[in-house]
Amino acid sequence: MLVGVISDSHDRLPAIRAAIELFIARKVRAIIHAGDFIAPFSIKPLLKFKGPIYATFGNNDGERTGLLKQLPQLVDGPLWVGLGGRAILVHHFLGWCTPADVAAADIAITGHTHEVVNRFDDKKLLLNPGECCGWQTGRCTVAILDTDGPSAEVCELEPLEK
Repeated sequence: MLVGVISDSHDRLPAIRAAIELFIARKVRAIIHAGDFIAPFSIKPLLKFKGPIYATFGNNDGERTGLLKQLPQLVDGPLWVGLGGRAILVHHFLGWCTPADVAAADIAITGHTHEVVNRFDDKKLLLNPGECCGWQTGRCTVAILDTDGPSAEVCELEPLEK
């Protein structure tokens, strides 16, 4: 099963639109967002995706009431998602996860650091898609998770400022 993974979109609408276009083109069946949307208006492009969206708050998501109006399923982490027969732990920052939660997961998806992580640790896939926004690193990245492996492909976006 293919899953689109995004984090740290930080209101950059062209990058969010590019991510959703990629996810739709690649026929992902669900999207996971690991936090830091920032403002409620930045959720609207996500809603063009017609499949399930799983999401956690990040540390910069201050306008929670407005964000929840746009995406009622948003939660404080940890969030557990079962997709493709895998137990997926989602939280904005790996350091906020308990060792027991990490141990119980097949896949741990986080964000926060704005740096890509795509590696196995003790047969567990640790995935941080990097920053969708590109503000800190200059790279707008998301990931396509294949739960069958599991494996992940980090994809660089070229957002058009529109």
